[in-house]
Amino acid sequence: MDLDFTAEEQAHRSEVRRFLQDKLPADLADKVNDGKRLDREDFLRWQKILHRRGWGATMWPESFGGTGWNAVWQHIFDEECAEAGTPMQLPFGLKMVAPVIMAFGSQAQQQRFLPRIADGSDWWCQGYSEPGSGSDLASLKTSAVREGERYRVNGQKTWNTYGQYADWIFCLVRTSTEGRQQEGISFLLIDMKTPGITVRPIIMIDGEHEINEVWFEDVMVPVENRVGEENKGWTYAKFLLGHERTGIAGIGRSKAALKRLKAIARQEQSCGRPLIDDQRFRDRIAQVELELMALEITHLRALAADQEKRGPGPEASILKIKGSEIQQTLAELMMQALGHYALPWQRQALDPDWIGEAVGPDYAAPLSGHYFNYRKTTIYGGSNEIQKNIIAQMVLGL
Repeated sequence: MDLDFTAEEQAHRSEVRRFLQDKLPADLADKVNDGKRLDREDFLRWQKILHRRGWGATMWPESFGGTGWNAVWQHIFDEECAEAGTPMQLPFGLKMVAPVIMAFGSQAQQQRFLPRIADGSDWWCQGYSEPGSGSDLASLKTSAVREGERYRVNGQKTWNTYGQYADWIFCLVRTSTEGRQQEGISFLLIDMKTPGITVRPIIMIDGEHEINEVWFEDVMVPVENRVGEENKGWTYAKFLLGHERTGIAGIGRSKAALKRLKAIARQEQSCGRPLIDDQRFRDRIAQVELELMALEITHLRALAADQEKRGPGPEASILKIKGSEIQQTLAELMMQALGHYALPWQRQALDPDWIGEAVGPDYAAPLSGHYFNYRKTTIYGGSNEIQKNIIAQMVLGL
């Protein structure tokens, strides 16, 4: 297998790199690279810059307004964005609900929602997990009772990311209690401005407001906002989760983090020698780098499968497991590399306008918070234990 990039792919990398050098605002790159807090406008500003270049939805086919790039071109783009320090393109619209709408939505839904996702007009969030229905998602209880041409929705969703900013939420709801649990679920697109929706913050261990619980009290949703058939939402949900788990791998971001870790480890420590000279620490860096290289190849295979319209298979679970574990390992090694500078936790230091006395380099200030934040990566998107069950059943036939 030839793993070298072709001349055409190298030219594409150069084009992406030039674009990022010219168009990525320095203040956004500084916030990302220093681990500062990003707000709604930061994410939307970058999405609109990409959209003006025609790169707002690089992972979409041209027929839906995307670039039609193949898996390698997409991978190069993601890698260069991570290296440059761009804000993440939010996956909930672009990489999660959009593929569902493309595959199962009506033409009217495609024309209505997809352009506004690509240009950043609509911010989407996810309504899947519920209290008691996380890993066992099929047991969800949020109900949608049809009344003429509308559904009356009641229930609660939790672990909802950035719902406080969202314009729309895609939800799994129970439209039938007959038969198997999976057979009574439907997939609804709900306007967050609809009366009866309440978003309540969940403050994380690092003190940040990133996730929420969302309550639905007699929320009326037009039937035209249902994707696909009634009671067939479990099929669409599994399709979406495959795309989510593929995205969780975070190859480009992990490669950028590894590069920074190596740079820090090469700096001279208080003991008079760089940490990279410590054989045990160097071995840990080598181990995570090898795992990241293997993950990258698997990621390219998964992207290629998606490009061929096969959809992510069980390899998406492999990506989710290893990608999340690598992210946690890199966060842990970064903490070790910075030693006592990484320990003080000043939440206000995440604010780009904060003026205060930090301990150590500026990029050390958010590390404790990031370390705790990354503990969740092995849980969301389907816990790693669940992913191992999927691999055992679909790959090993157990």
